[in-house]
Amino acid sequence: MNPQAMMIFILSIFLGTAIAISSSHWVVIWTGLEINTLAILPLISKSHHPRAIEAATKYFLTQATASTLVLFSSMTNAWYTGQWDITQLTHPMSCLILTSAIAMKLGLVPFHFWFPEVLQGSPLTTGLILSTVMKLPPITLLFMTSPTLNPTLLTCMAISSAALGGWMGLNQTQIRKILAFSSISHLGWMTIIISYNPKLTLLNFYLYTLMTAAVFITLNSMKTLKLSTLMTSWTKTPSLSAMLFLTLLSLAGLPPLTGFLPKWLIIQELTKQDMTPMAMTISMLSLLGLFFYLRLAYCATITLPPHTTNHMKQWHINKPVNISIAILTTASITLLPVSPMILAMI
Repeated sequence: MNPQAMMIFILSIFLGTAIAISSSHWVVIWTGLEINTLAILPLISKSHHPRAIEAATKYFLTQATASTLVLFSSMTNAWYTGQWDITQLTHPMSCLILTSAIAMKLGLVPFHFWFPEVLQGSPLTTGLILSTVMKLPPITLLFMTSPTLNPTLLTCMAISSAALGGWMGLNQTQIRKILAFSSISHLGWMTIIISYNPKLTLLNFYLYTLMTAAVFITLNSMKTLKLSTLMTSWTKTPSLSAMLFLTLLSLAGLPPLTGFLPKWLIIQELTKQDMTPMAMTISMLSLLGLFFYLRLAYCATITLPPHTTNHMKQWHINKPVNISIAILTTASITLLPVSPMILAMI
C-alpha cells in the first residue's frame, strides 16, 4: 500500500477515535464511529486476498448495523426526552438498543460471530488495531452510559462472553483466531464490572491493550500465524520466544505477572458488591482461557515438532529487534509490584 495512503488511514483512525471519546453529543459520536469504520476497511482488505475481502465485507456490515443502532437509540431517546446529551440516556428502550449496539461493536456474546473471522482475514498489524484501538470508542461509550444500562443484562453477556471465549479457543490452530477468542473472554471481564466500578473496566482495557500489543508485535516479528509455525520459533528466535512465553502467561492472568492485577481487582470488587457467585463463575471460566494460553506458551518454548513441517525453515540470523517489543513485554510482566500506586490513582 502507498505510504501516504497508509498514513491517511492511520490518522483517520486516530481522528475518529478522538472524536468519539471526547464528545458528549450523540451525532458527533456516531460520526467518529463511522470515520473509524471507513478508515480501517482499506487496511483489512489491502492484501486483495479473497479471505481479506470477505473479512472487510463482514466488518463493514456488522459495524454499519451497530452504528445504525446507536443512531436509532439516540433518536429514540431524543424523541421521548428531548435530550441529545450522552449522559441523559434515560429511556429503557434506548438503553436496550444501545447495549446491543455496543455489544456488536465490541464483539460481545451474542454478537461475537464477526470478530474471529475478521481477525483471521486481516494481517497481524491490522489485527492489532482491531483488537485495541478500534475497541476504545465502544468501551468509552459503555463507560459513559454505564449508570443507565441494565446491570443484569451486562452481567449475563459478560458471563456468556467469558464462557464462549474460553470454550471456542480450545480447538483452534490459527493464532489470530485464538487471540480473537481471547479478546472476547477479556471483554467479558471488562463488562461484568462496568456497572459497579467503571474505572476498573478502563484499567483492565489499558492493561489488556498493553499485553495484546506485545503479543501481536512479537508474532509479527517472528512471522508466525499458526501453531505449527510457532513450534519451530525457538530454534530461530529464542529470546523472542521466551518473552512471548511470559507475555502469554501474563495475558492468561497468572500471578505474579501484570495480567493478574485486573482479575484480582475485579474479583475483589464483585465480592464487595455481594456477587460472589458471579465472581466464582467467571473465575472458573477463565481456566478455559488458561488452557489455550498454556498451549501457546508450550508450543512457543518447550516443544519441538515431532515430524517434518510443511513450511520452509528460515535461517537463524541475528535480526534487529524492535525496541517496542522489549518495552511492551517488560510492562506486560512487571507491573504487578506497582499495583498500590495504580490503586491510589483509580
